[in-house]
Amino acid sequence: MKKIYEGKTKDVFSLENGNILLKFKDDCTGKDGVFDPGENSVGLTIEGIGKANLKTSIHFFELLKEAGIKTHYISADVENATMEVLPAKVFGHGLEVICRLVATGSFIRRYGDYIKDGTPLKGGYVETTFKDDAKGDPLVTSEGLEALGIMSQEMFQDMKAQTLKITHLVADDLAKKGLELYDIKFEFGYHNDEVILIDEIASGNMRVYQNGKIVDPVELTKIILGE
Repeated sequence: MKKIYEGKTKDVFSLENGNILLKFKDDCTGKDGVFDPGENSVGLTIEGIGKANLKTSIHFFELLKEAGIKTHYISADVENATMEVLPAKVFGHGLEVICRLVATGSFIRRYGDYIKDGTPLKGGYVETTFKDDAKGDPLVTSEGLEALGIMSQEMFQDMKAQTLKITHLVADDLAKKGLELYDIKFEFGYHNDEVILIDEIASGNMRVYQNGKIVDPVELTKIILGE
């Protein structure tokens, strides 16, 4: 294996067969030791969260497979906290796609003069940011992505439609367990002329509430997997 990228929560390796191996770590995004999927830097380390996130990703990738949604997922090794995936070209230097079902977090920090924390966002609100820690992961519009030559409007609309469909599938699955999804973060890539979901669908990338209180990533994984 050859390491090709070191991320905040995963390291990325190239395999001899042309596929990619993701190695999950125990780091989480947050600030001042408090978990926050909306932050753009590692804020804390939670022992075992790497394997927990991998298990959660497997759960949701299999769910999407059953729904006929193509992703980069091939297989996983929970013991070694690794997942083998298809190679996919990222958009630009990396693009994050956030789907918000309820206004909270950084959305309120930006737009709190216009909306109250906890307000449902009917149907879901999709926004995109560049993966750029130095610039604080700046927001970018579909028009901006097209102007920069990163993504066509057609590709963006395809990605947006997939984001909404996947988000609601995840939300419905969580609702069966008495959980409410507030927001979730995805990454997409380009593989064989298709825009597909890449990276992970993990507890550390979503904000979930139960009985009005946020559920931490480790506890969330336990609930999702019935452990």
